[in-house]
Formats: sequence, structure tokens, C-alpha cells
Amino acid sequence: MAIIITDECINCGACEPECPNTAIYEGGIEWNYAGGTALTEVPLEDGSTMDARTSQEPVSNEFYYIVPNKCTECTGFHEEPQCAAVCPVDCCVADPDNVESKDELQAKKAWLHAE
Repeated sequence: MAIIITDECINCGACEPECPNTAIYEGGIEWNYAGGTALTEVPLEDGSTMDARTSQEPVSNEFYYIVPNKCTECTGFHEEPQCAAVCPVDCCVADPDNVESKDELQAKKAWLHAE
């Protein structure tokens, strides 16, 4: 499952540089799939594609957030999610709305980094 940042976040920013997928962004900042990945295009549900550099709306305007479609829980990089390991207030937790198996997380990592 992906990791989420709860509203207990103190906006310290310790988590952001630790993410190997560049899935963590400061509140209010737009994100894209290309940052920190090998993606150039992203398939959409309707069968079309989108440029991976296309800006997306922030998930949160108040505190740091994690983009679920880019979060692999550090699978293939580290033994544990690094955001959770460095968070001083333990607000990086498993997201029950985005449950994924280790195989799914590994496949997502391969997709993000074109392995």
C-alpha cells in the first residue's frame, strides 16, 4: 500500500529528499509523473496518454503529501519506507485506501524507472 502523510505533519520537510520516486511534495505545490522517474508518457484510463511532465493539482494545500501513484513504499530501494523512518512525528503511515502487494509495488517501481 502507498504511504500517506497525516494532518499531524509539522511541515519539516525531512521526508521529501528521502523519496526515491520523488513522490513527496510540499503542500500547495503541483506535481508531475516525470520528476524523479524515467516516465515520458503516462497511460490514462480511456486508453490515451498524457505527457509525464503535465502538472497535476496538489493532493494537499496545507502540508506535505505523497502521490499514491508514485509511492512504492521504497520497494526495490530500501527495506522500509524512508519517509516514515525519518519523520519526527510519525505522520507517514500506511494508506488503507491504496493497498498494494509487494509484487504490485515492485511492478510500479519498474514502471516508474523503466527497468
